Amino acid sequence: MARLSPDPTLDLPAARAAVEDELGGPDAEFDARLDDALPVLHDLFLQLYGERADGREALAAVVASAAASWRDRPDDLRALDRRRLAEPDWFLSEKMLGGVCYVDRYAGSLSGIRERIPYFQELGLTYLHLMPLFDSPEGNNDGGYAVSSYRAVDDRLGTMDDLAALSADLREAGISLVVDFIFNHTSNEHEWARKAVAGVPGYEDFYLIFPDRTMPDRYEQTVREIFPDDHSGAFVQLPDGRWIWATFYHFQWDLNYANPAVFRAMAGEMLFLANQGVEVLRMDAVAFIWKRLGTTCESLPEAHLLLQAFNQVLTLGAPSVLFKSEAIVHPDEVITYISPGECQLSYNPLQMALGWEALATRDGRLLQKALDERHALPAHTAWVNYVRSHDDIGWTFADEDAATLGIDGYSHRRFLNDFYVGRFPGTFSRGVPFQENPKTGDARVTGTTASLAGVEAGDPGGEDRVILAHALALSTGGIPLLYLGDELGQLNDYSYRDDPAHAGDSRWVHRPPADPDALAARHDPSTVAGRIHSRLTALIAARQRTPEFAGNPLTPFHTLHPSVVGFQRIGEDCTVLVLANVGDDAVTIDRETLSGFQAAATDVVTDAAVDLSDGLELAPHGFRWLRVQPA
Repeated sequence: MARLSPDPTLDLPAARAAVEDELGGPDAEFDARLDDALPVLHDLFLQLYGERADGREALAAVVASAAASWRDRPDDLRALDRRRLAEPDWFLSEKMLGGVCYVDRYAGSLSGIRERIPYFQELGLTYLHLMPLFDSPEGNNDGGYAVSSYRAVDDRLGTMDDLAALSADLREAGISLVVDFIFNHTSNEHEWARKAVAGVPGYEDFYLIFPDRTMPDRYEQTVREIFPDDHSGAFVQLPDGRWIWATFYHFQWDLNYANPAVFRAMAGEMLFLANQGVEVLRMDAVAFIWKRLGTTCESLPEAHLLLQAFNQVLTLGAPSVLFKSEAIVHPDEVITYISPGECQLSYNPLQMALGWEALATRDGRLLQKALDERHALPAHTAWVNYVRSHDDIGWTFADEDAATLGIDGYSHRRFLNDFYVGRFPGTFSRGVPFQENPKTGDARVTGTTASLAGVEAGDPGGEDRVILAHALALSTGGIPLLYLGDELGQLNDYSYRDDPAHAGDSRWVHRPPADPDALAARHDPSTVAGRIHSRLTALIAARQRTPEFAGNPLTPFHTLHPSVVGFQRIGEDCTVLVLANVGDDAVTIDRETLSGFQAAATDVVTDAAVDLSDGLELAPHGFRWLRVQPA
């Protein structure tokens, strides 16, 4: 069998022939993209699979699969492709707003989600992330992150036809559909997994399976333990005595991307979902997708090559689809996944974690440092800025950044864990620990925004903290993301402890079912739901009429107050100055600090005139968005 040649032109005629067989003849649009993408894809395959005899065959099959997907792509999605190619930075608009939810807990089913579209439009959503909705094992399935089929929706939620119909309705409403693409692993019930364990030809090498502990022991000398409550190390034992790689839960088996057949198979699943109308794929656990002995098996160079190769496949078959990186790793590693050719979008876990850190310490300096030094992104990419997600909060700040402020990273993380799970005297938070590791002292924190911020505890600053946290996410750029229910101040749901499928996973505490009473009360200012909803939707509306908030770039603005975080969003004609006080006491920004601006400013939220002649007062947990002119 021929290996990949270093010269991509040798493979081009064969690829074109395979494409024309799939398309039934020439296709000008696809051919133009093939001319650009094939040399790049060939080079990536050469780096990943150049030493394998089956690499060339896999590359040809992937290109043919992309051609077949384009052939079958619905006309409205082809039209979307053309619009996105004409306006590639569409997602950088100040009008972007994301929402995320579990289908069953929020609306019961996919049809229930369709019924909520008017409410999504009322909120101003332009992006809807539906948490894992594919077929998964019964009972504990890691919230759907153990996938048994990428082509079958959990029948309790609906069907794949329902998903395609929903995506069409969302597009009509101006809302892009986002789903998780869990591509590091499958469930142990996936067809591929069953065939691999059974030794079916072609599937033996889909996962990393070893006959005894020799190789697992060698790998585990350098690989960290992720879910110690579930199993030790990175491997679990099969009933026949063999060992299989399972980074996360014991029922989630890691795929072996060193086998090009795995890439080929997963590219087919990705293209299938794109043709259902999915516009953004959240690339789950990107840091873990390549393994190499003697390393941590995290963020290896091949992980980036794989993402780039998958991107080229979508460039061919569904060019409007974007990738969103989920990399909860050191900030220096997070940034490496973000580029137009890799993941165009990325969660911003550093800003999320440091927002909570600032509220706990009443000190904004570590967050300010992150905004000053770690916020910049390549052109044509964006952060997804969020207050909290479906997952736990891990304290992912860089120890070296903390050290410049005299903070020891290890002890600070211990403090933050204690503070947010109610173990620190005087805390306002009612969070719950997740996956505490008694060997290392490591832990993470779970809880809804309202419960973490003090609303559940009845703290007088609780509602203000909820709004302040969202004000930062809405003003720092990219795509702000709401966990649906947080806009109504929903609290922790402790009933998860009574459900055997959820009792062992404390993250279910912050995945409460939608509260119809809170939704009904959203316009009632006498309720928590009404007050939070009113204040937050006013901020969303203000953001969407503020072009300075488009894109990511921000310019630092420092004050003399350690509790104040500041930055500027500079537009073509004006600048919006953002000041946020994470402390419990009011502070006054003196006129000298503001002397670079004219005294006459405008409040972006209220449109009221603001006089800076005597400085500016910020309330406890208060913030201002001010449109200013240089002095």
